[in-house]
Amino acid sequence: MSFLDTFAEMLVLLFAIVCGYLANRLGILGGETDKKVSKLLLSVTMPAMILGAVCTGDTLPEVSVVLGILKVALVFYLMEFLVALVLPPLLGGTAGQKGVWRYGLMFPNVGFIGYPVAVALFGPEALFYAVILVLPFNLLSFTLGPLMLTGAKRFSLRQMFSPCVAASLLALVLALARLRPPEMVGEALEFVGGITVPLSLMFVGSLLAGLPLGRLLASPRLWIMTAVRLLAMPMLLTPILRLMGAEAMILGIAVVQMAMPVAVNGSLLSMEYGGDAECMAQITFVSTLASIVTIPVIAALLL
Repeated sequence: MSFLDTFAEMLVLLFAIVCGYLANRLGILGGETDKKVSKLLLSVTMPAMILGAVCTGDTLPEVSVVLGILKVALVFYLMEFLVALVLPPLLGGTAGQKGVWRYGLMFPNVGFIGYPVAVALFGPEALFYAVILVLPFNLLSFTLGPLMLTGAKRFSLRQMFSPCVAASLLALVLALARLRPPEMVGEALEFVGGITVPLSLMFVGSLLAGLPLGRLLASPRLWIMTAVRLLAMPMLLTPILRLMGAEAMILGIAVVQMAMPVAVNGSLLSMEYGGDAECMAQITFVSTLASIVTIPVIAALLL
């Protein structure tokens, strides 16, 4: 896929954020409506999307291939965790902002943006590889994510048993056991889960509507975070996976996923559990905006 083709795909995602921004300005989104949209996404559409990803398609990879991808995933998330542990204290900011830095470094937007980009770059067969790589993300994002955003004082065991966590565990079991529900079930889950990506991006756009544009573009911390998330981390992961002898397609997909902007889930979780939703929306927007250029650059270097 050429630089311009990848660039065009990223503009489509930006359009959804702009739509959410305009919807807030028109009084359609915002306030209590945003809170209800957040609950709808976390309780219904996102679990459906997670399960639908492994319940549709022709075949799943062999168990040995799944385990190989999970091995790469272990390195992927361990590297992110170490960076998220070291960098936020150096960046500074309020406790809420440091929570945002931790979450942003740990969780790229591997599902919403990562799936279509992986398929566009590596072909339809890349979807299953990307799905397996993202399964630990779904589990960690909805368990470790709230803890990173709000700290231990506001963490509760209830967060460990959310619909998204349950869906992630079930999806992992289905993938490892190579089980498939009836085709109609997979289609139904995929149909409902299909609204998650555009609705989540519109949700982020709505959160951004009340923020002055100058604050989004003038913060050096946001741009440092963005540079680390989009460029430094994928560049660090590439030689590590090459030393491991990772298969070319798995390596390419993992590096591209690492180059994704900050996960939209962070804004949903900040709204749900009391994190700094404003700062989370800022870094989500800035990193997504910058990724319109950086993802095509990373893809051009890989292919």
